[in-house]
Amino acid sequence: MLREQVLDQTLNLLEQRGLATLSLESIATLVDVPLHELQLFWPDAEALLYDSLRHHGEQIDIWRRQLLLDDTLSPPQKLLARYKVLDEQVRQQRYPGCLFIAACSFYPHSDSAIHQLAEKQKQASFQYTLELLQEMGSDDPEMVAQQMELILEGCLSKLLVKRQLHDVEVARRLAEDVLNIARCREHGALS
Repeated sequence: MLREQVLDQTLNLLEQRGLATLSLESIATLVDVPLHELQLFWPDAEALLYDSLRHHGEQIDIWRRQLLLDDTLSPPQKLLARYKVLDEQVRQQRYPGCLFIAACSFYPHSDSAIHQLAEKQKQASFQYTLELLQEMGSDDPEMVAQQMELILEGCLSKLLVKRQLHDVEVARRLAEDVLNIARCREHGALS
């Protein structure tokens, strides 16, 4: 049994069926591994959920770092790239990022390790957005970053419920509009 395979399969199952349906038994069946072997690594479903979300967060962090280092893209392109990736994933019935939104709802107490992990991912996304806006010289980058993150979180929340590809395009266009307004404000066009 490869740990990464179990975590990836768990993420896929969670994206399709939600957090409430997770059990070690369902994962053992899915990955064709005896339950007692899974329990050597994850004593319960919550431990597996935590490890899966941590793994997912690492995947997203790597993607963000790669984008930040990509000199072929401008900061606005890097900011909007998340919607391109989200579009590609939703077309494959995958919903990256949505699990962190669901985890905050499912584990609402801020002292929960799972809630803290989801909150950490949310903060990393905000920091990514803020750094790129600062690089652009955006007017009031903190406020624009909050607006852009609100758009992204709204999109992810809606995907959790509706799972409609169209929502990704609507969110991308809205984020693009916010960026364009910020650029106009930066150059005094809205004064």
